[in-house]
Amino acid sequence: MGDFHLKVRTLTQDVIDKIGDPVNFIEVVACLESFGIRDKDVFSDYGFVSLTDLARSIYADLKEKRGGNVLLNEKERVKKTDQNEIPVSDYLITKAKILGKYYPLGLFHILPVFIQIAAIVLFGYSLWTFLGFNIIQSTAVVLGVILGLVFSGGYVQVMGRQASFYWDHAEYAKAKLVVDKITYSGVSGMLRMFVVLFLINFLFNLYPFAFLCVVVVYTFLIGLLLLVMAPFHTMKQRWGISLAVIIATLCALGLHAAGVWVYLSHWTGILLAIVVSKTLLYWLFKKKKALEKPNIKPKKLVVIYRNYPYFFYGMGIYAFIFLDRILAWTANTGITHRFMLLYEKDYEIGMDLAILMFFLLAGVMEFSIAAFSKFMDIRQKNTGYLDVAVFNKAFHQMYLKHMGLLVVSAVAAASFIYWVATSPMGYTSRFDEPLESLSLKVCLIGVIGYLFLSWGMLNSLYLFTLNKPKPALTSLLVGFATNFTIGFALSRWVSYEYSAIGMLLGALTFGVLSCRQVLAFFKELDYHYYAAY
Repeated sequence: MGDFHLKVRTLTQDVIDKIGDPVNFIEVVACLESFGIRDKDVFSDYGFVSLTDLARSIYADLKEKRGGNVLLNEKERVKKTDQNEIPVSDYLITKAKILGKYYPLGLFHILPVFIQIAAIVLFGYSLWTFLGFNIIQSTAVVLGVILGLVFSGGYVQVMGRQASFYWDHAEYAKAKLVVDKITYSGVSGMLRMFVVLFLINFLFNLYPFAFLCVVVVYTFLIGLLLLVMAPFHTMKQRWGISLAVIIATLCALGLHAAGVWVYLSHWTGILLAIVVSKTLLYWLFKKKKALEKPNIKPKKLVVIYRNYPYFFYGMGIYAFIFLDRILAWTANTGITHRFMLLYEKDYEIGMDLAILMFFLLAGVMEFSIAAFSKFMDIRQKNTGYLDVAVFNKAFHQMYLKHMGLLVVSAVAAASFIYWVATSPMGYTSRFDEPLESLSLKVCLIGVIGYLFLSWGMLNSLYLFTLNKPKPALTSLLVGFATNFTIGFALSRWVSYEYSAIGMLLGALTFGVLSCRQVLAFFKELDYHYYAAY
């Protein structure tokens, strides 16, 4: 009996750590089931006739423990400790600390992108690009990269959402299971798409077979790379991405310098990045003792139902980013009369420079969401029921301040991009030729477009924090339709470079609509915050 008593007392503490103060014994039953405790094992393990009897006993014990106090679960105790460490009245200092931590952290997290840019500038070669490619080779490689991003984008978004849920609740085995299952689903989805691509190409004879093979290999490797790197975001160990990319880039550069066939050096480098990432993930999961299979597996249909808006948003955002390029590459009939789509160098250079705006605003996004989440926790614990209007207004004002920071950062980023594009010490000094006027025009339009796109994506992050993905997805789809309609019309009836106008207006539409959704939710933020958690 003493052994049973000790087990039940330990289990009671586990229930408190998991759910805190239960509403009734049914909640305790659900908690016990989540621990993998089965009804048929209850008598032999705990001395009770059924799981229900065990739950009733634990619930009665918790009522005695509670007295006049509220029992806190482990996460709530941590939050309370954090809150005591940060004076609630001292919001300015707290914001400064968050800004000092998360703004540079956001910029650091895009280090892999800057590594590729630096490699191109210094060596004319990176992990998946090469300045020596001809127009056909460039088309195959860039198209492969685009398809890899689009095909894997939805799976990466779902993985981040669902795996983060389990990871944040310390259910590491379930988090690993979700990562593995979604990675497998992503690979399977890409393979099915390849069958469709080969079938279409066979029926309509769009491109040579060798061309399509190169596209498919780059698509698969880039897509798989993104899938295996996504868990680092969930685990808040994004240094792993930078480490894998640095090692892989150095390897690819070494192979290229040794005269290895450029495709083979690219593929070897990307494969090495995948292997390094998987090795690091295995080690990180092992540290959390997450290698064993969980007793209760997440239900597939539930995961799909909860996350399908995130899946389509993940695919849609990459499709939006590259839509204008596809429209431009299919519009210049002077070079595409033999093929449906061919890479257009001047347009691509302009947009590649412009997308620096998006990367340089990563710090604003990181800081804004971190501050929003932090102050949501602090304020909701210190706001009375009758003061909800003050609570909602405070976050409305916070949103406006974050938008001000976005604009200030965008001005600084635009000034830097303009210097790179026009200064003799910028683009011209590295590539021994000034930027073409068409590229400069596309770059200026694209810079504004990527600012609006960053605005829309930041609004979407606010909505995701409140577990409201559908308004973000709807805003993106309307923006995508605007991008396509205007970009298609202008690229065909005026000139191909004006597909960038479609991107700009589509991004503006996305930003405005998502902003309206955010402000509407902020009017009843107290309710939506409660509903989200």
